[in-house]
Amino acid sequence: MIDLLRRRRSIRTYIDQSIEPEKIQTLKEAILRSPSSRNINPWEFIFVQDKYVVEQLSYAKQHGSAFLIGAPLAIVVLGDSTKSDVWVEDCSIASIIVQLVAQSLGLGSCWVQIRQRQHNEHITAEEFVQHLLDIPEHIKVESIIGIGHPAEKRQGVPYEKLQFGKIHLNKFGDKR
Repeated sequence: MIDLLRRRRSIRTYIDQSIEPEKIQTLKEAILRSPSSRNINPWEFIFVQDKYVVEQLSYAKQHGSAFLIGAPLAIVVLGDSTKSDVWVEDCSIASIIVQLVAQSLGLGSCWVQIRQRQHNEHITAEEFVQHLLDIPEHIKVESIIGIGHPAEKRQGVPYEKLQFGKIHLNKFGDKR
């Protein structure tokens, strides 16, 4: 697992190739195996492969979602706010789990934050996605994960550049 983390980077450009059905099935299995608080599983997922719909998702927010236009797969990560008070955390865990599994399958991915972001001055990114995909109001949109075969190679962060100063021992501020 540490080798996977050492190699993982956000990938925003993809070659024009669909993702193999067995890899999509593995991604579905992985995301459903994500842990959740009290095993409530408040999440729902929309796997979007329709190029037109993925293109529409690329307009979800003002900055940071345009790269989706080239993704052969967009996974919309949703949380049922009526089932759990920690749906945000549970959906965040599911989002990173599917990204790590994508990496292990030789795919690239990048997270698009939707929650608490704007589509434009009149509606939120969440409202835009809810309307586009017929999502009920109580089902919240956490993120969209773009996934595809990478068109770019990015090196993992070198060990020397890790921010070890952010690790404290026993109490905040103790750097021993």
